[in-house]
Amino acid sequence: MFKGSMVAIVTPFDAEGRFDEEGYRQLVEFQIENGTDVIVPCGTTGESATLGFEEHARVIHVCIDQVAGRGPVIAGTGANNTAEAIHLSEGAKEMGADGLLLVCPYYNKPSQEGIYQHYKAIAEAVALPQVLYNVPGRTGINMTSDTTARLAEIDNIVAIKEASGSLTQVSEILAKAGDKIDVISGDDFLTFPMMACGAVGVISVSSNAIPARVKAMVTAAEEGDYATARKLHLELLEFHTAMFIEANPVPVKTTLGLMGKISADVRLPLVGMQPASLEKLKAILMKYDVI
Repeated sequence: MFKGSMVAIVTPFDAEGRFDEEGYRQLVEFQIENGTDVIVPCGTTGESATLGFEEHARVIHVCIDQVAGRGPVIAGTGANNTAEAIHLSEGAKEMGADGLLLVCPYYNKPSQEGIYQHYKAIAEAVALPQVLYNVPGRTGINMTSDTTARLAEIDNIVAIKEASGSLTQVSEILAKAGDKIDVISGDDFLTFPMMACGAVGVISVSSNAIPARVKAMVTAAEEGDYATARKLHLELLEFHTAMFIEANPVPVKTTLGLMGKISADVRLPLVGMQPASLEKLKAILMKYDVI
């Protein structure tokens, strides 16, 4: 249902820390112009954890409005409070989102049964296609392949964004439930090997800055041109790694700032890049002709 090169789009702020709506609209246009298939607002890269309820809704609304039917919008509406996730998801549905991205409950550290019941409750409450999001490096808990396969039996759970970093786990999901749930890469540097195993694309951080190049690699893999896809994967590897020199989205927002697209401002507790990291990032961006 959702496939190809998808962007986990950043949320730009102005110098006073307010949502920069005009800058955001321009970022959406930049993605569409460069072939990005799906826009994903209010994910981790969109600093969803620092957005209030009204801001969260506004960002999703502006994204849907700017995309204007030119491609799907998957709204990030996950939370570690199931009732809150349902509330956010219902709002996104009313605004016209095409799907939901639902991060695995963080901090609570639920059991696998708790994770299952959390997602089942959201799926039953909100009639939209839903993309699970497993990112244990941020949530503190891994959703196992068995739990994913169990959730795949629910009709409107259509995909999982896998960012466990484990190709074994990705392969297990595809082996157990690949006919019932799509796997989407959540790590740019693993997109090619994941697609070689059967993943259908990526929800990308790097695409914020280099959408056409990410799209080219994903398209080559989709078309089975693995020689080209492998070449592009290896060429982009250093760039992908640079986007995580410090906590996401600090490096990618800094990159967009250096490109002159938005302010690089992030919200506390995140702060701007440290000088040593910034110099390293600039050197890599120059190598890729980004700045």
